[in-house]
Amino acid sequence: MSDKTEQSNESGVPDSGLPRVLGLWDIVGIVIGGVVGSGIFIVPAAIAAQMDAPLLFLAVWVVGGILSFFGALSFAELGAAYPQAGGVYVYLRESYGSMIAFLFGWTLFLVIDSGAIATLAVAFSTKYLPYFFPMSTLVAKLVAVLFVVVLVGVNYVGVRWGANLQNLLTLIKFAALAGVCIIVFVFARGNTSHFVSPAPGSFNLGMVGSFGVALVAVLWAYKGWEAATYSVGETRNPGRNLPLGLFIGTVSVIGIYLVTNLAYLYVFPTAGIEQSDRIASDAMSLAIGSVGASVIALIILFSITGAANQVLLTSPRVYYAMARDGLFFKRTADVHPRFLTPHVSILAIGAWSIVLSLSGTFEQLFTYVIFGQWIFFALTAGAVIILRRKRPDLPRPYRVFGFPVTPIIFIFAAVLISLNTLVNEFWNALAGLIIISVGLPAYFYWKRKASR
Repeated sequence: MSDKTEQSNESGVPDSGLPRVLGLWDIVGIVIGGVVGSGIFIVPAAIAAQMDAPLLFLAVWVVGGILSFFGALSFAELGAAYPQAGGVYVYLRESYGSMIAFLFGWTLFLVIDSGAIATLAVAFSTKYLPYFFPMSTLVAKLVAVLFVVVLVGVNYVGVRWGANLQNLLTLIKFAALAGVCIIVFVFARGNTSHFVSPAPGSFNLGMVGSFGVALVAVLWAYKGWEAATYSVGETRNPGRNLPLGLFIGTVSVIGIYLVTNLAYLYVFPTAGIEQSDRIASDAMSLAIGSVGASVIALIILFSITGAANQVLLTSPRVYYAMARDGLFFKRTADVHPRFLTPHVSILAIGAWSIVLSLSGTFEQLFTYVIFGQWIFFALTAGAVIILRRKRPDLPRPYRVFGFPVTPIIFIFAAVLISLNTLVNEFWNALAGLIIISVGLPAYFYWKRKASR
């Protein structure tokens, strides 16, 4: 468990040992900046392939947003009750024990977050930056490494630096997407009939199945809000700011996604969206010509940077918490004497991300663990119910709205994604379980070492 030398906060839970410098709008920036990445530019085609009726196309985005919002509410109660660095790791530890919590943190470090950073770094250097600056393969790899090093450096010298960068990138992304929507509605020759035509067909089981497949893709586009809980140990007044930040952030993302998809529908019917793998660029090209594609490429570069910075701003707190429990490399629990950041943990995830980006195996590894990641999300939402019974004495500055219905609905959604992956990508799901289970020998090693 956590270091006994820590001081206790108002909830009676040990503090993280890190300074509480993050405010409400920092949490909002973490949520929006982490969620709004490449999904809104890529996913619409997959949704339109399943939902040819625009009303159903938009309904999928609304339902996905509501389900994500229910998950955020559940995680908010846990974060307010356990305002420690580590977030999901802490909630799993308190509900199911150290082994499940370790396997989550192990997978997060080994593949999930390191793979995400590697994916974003390579996309930055090979897919979008060359639009402005053509470069060789070697130079692109060096740029990917530099991309990670710069973000590591910013977050190394202070959580305030990382949060300020995150807020700036979030503001740029928000303003840029709003600008794109305004430009499309004002300058493009659209057709409002695309909002309602074609009408949905008669209800049938096939429609339900297609809606479920589309919902899986939408939930992927909404993912990222959970990372705000990792930094709750550095959040001021976490009982208020974490729940409110998650609320404002997730609702804002739902609004951004809906308006952006309405802009797409204004210029293209769902059949046109389905055929476009660069729907944002195509929409902007119709509005202002070829310069529109350049604008979208620039926005995506900012989106990628914000998503990667969010990971480096938040996830090192998980490995820091694991090390304080004696379940990870001891040095990752170190706090920099001047910058007051978990600097070794930041360096570790940065270094491993660079290795994955250079190896070229990260995309396949990342695909493998999607199955397991949503299982951990379902377990975390279940922790709300378990801890209500297990720790009724625990102060809860925030209690999830609609309990126990809202956590159960989110658990259902998370299980739906896992089952969909298991059915449609069985071997990937199996490989993911193998990667997670590789952490068991490591867990027993550190557990035995800690017990000594």
